[in-house]
Amino acid sequence: MEWFIKCIKQYADFKGRARRKEYWMFTLFCTIFNIAAMLIDVILWAELPIFETLFSLFIFIPSLAVGIRRLHDIGKSGWMWLIAFIPIVGAIWLLILWCKDGEPGTNNWGDNPKE
Repeated sequence: MEWFIKCIKQYADFKGRARRKEYWMFTLFCTIFNIAAMLIDVILWAELPIFETLFSLFIFIPSLAVGIRRLHDIGKSGWMWLIAFIPIVGAIWLLILWCKDGEPGTNNWGDNPKE
């Protein structure tokens, strides 16, 4: 939960680096909260997914920011995020990049967050 809160506090911080743990814990809690929002919509018999939509809008910028910081950790530019627009292959490639270990030491985007 601390990683999720950390990412929310860094709401639109696109600078720096994010560890794998930070990215994947943020993703895990986003998924959990999104499922909870869907359940609330279902329980309230909402014809429109109001809570799910509000949560998605709230979490969009922090998700983008932590994804870009994760790319910085492996030595890639944040613009690599756009690779996701290539059907199928782009999303798989981006997933592989997010799973890679970060560069040791300092790179263009800052110090190694593991150190």
